[in-house]
Amino acid sequence: MGGPWIGQTFYVAAELGIADQLGPEPMPVSELAAATEANEEVLYRFCRVLASMGVLRAHPERAFSLTEAGGMLRSDAPGGFRYGVMLQSGACFRAWTEVMHTVRTGEPAFNKVHGAAYYDFLEANPAENELFNRAMGVTSLAPAIAALKRYDFTGIKRLVDVGGGVGTLIAAVLELNPGMTGVVQDLAAVTAEAPDHLAEHGVQDRVEVVDGSFFDSVVPGADAYVLSRVLHNWNDEDCLRILRRVHEAMPPHAKLIVIDSVVPDGGGLHPSMLADLFMMVILGGKERTERDWRLLLDEAGFRMTRAVQAENAGDTLVHALVEAVRR
Repeated sequence: MGGPWIGQTFYVAAELGIADQLGPEPMPVSELAAATEANEEVLYRFCRVLASMGVLRAHPERAFSLTEAGGMLRSDAPGGFRYGVMLQSGACFRAWTEVMHTVRTGEPAFNKVHGAAYYDFLEANPAENELFNRAMGVTSLAPAIAALKRYDFTGIKRLVDVGGGVGTLIAAVLELNPGMTGVVQDLAAVTAEAPDHLAEHGVQDRVEVVDGSFFDSVVPGADAYVLSRVLHNWNDEDCLRILRRVHEAMPPHAKLIVIDSVVPDGGGLHPSMLADLFMMVILGGKERTERDWRLLLDEAGFRMTRAVQAENAGDTLVHALVEAVRR
């Protein structure tokens, strides 16, 4: 029953940047409170819990230091865990106070709590949009990048990343495939940071940044199209709209590559099932089984050619690379 309180304790640490302030040497909580503009007594009590979970190390005289595990909450830590915690624990967490709205109506509780759909909310709140881009750029795309590093891109000269954000995924692919060019397509509010991000990876001259909704159209004429961690944001009806726009844009020889979670068959709790609840409450989306993916792609006019499960999924979300072609 204490799960939400634990999550919010991590949120306090992430939001205040506690891991950025601490190091291996003890710091009195009075100094930490001053540095983070927090109430000293309240901060001490949260740090006491963080120490009990191995994130911090408690020292005499109400002092704390950062553990190796706690380093994952640093702003510069690989994987962007800090930003993921902040994204899920602020506005998204508040949406769960109206979870029964989702249960009774099938509509996202986020919309009721915040008065707007999630992506409209991001567009109207630049700070939240920046946080979303930070979290999505490093956290959610790591399994997708790993999957595409194992993919055979022979014969693919031009790749379109549909809903590609700031270009994290396509930059990683182009770095490994020097003869390839790419397109990253997303809403203007999202792609605004793409040129700088692509420049950091040295691929800015090989990537075209296109502003536009994938509900309206998709850049035509490429050899392959990627939908990475996109379709789980949407219900089946909206997914079909997206897939049909991609289908219209694809030449006969082109391939569709979908990278997303796959809910395993069989009993037992799996993280993808919890992610499914999150997508439902926040966005009205869903995580899908392999059968769900086959049916969805078939209805949109595609034929699935293969599905490759991620390696060493363990207790994390099971990602699969699904390849399909036009029927």
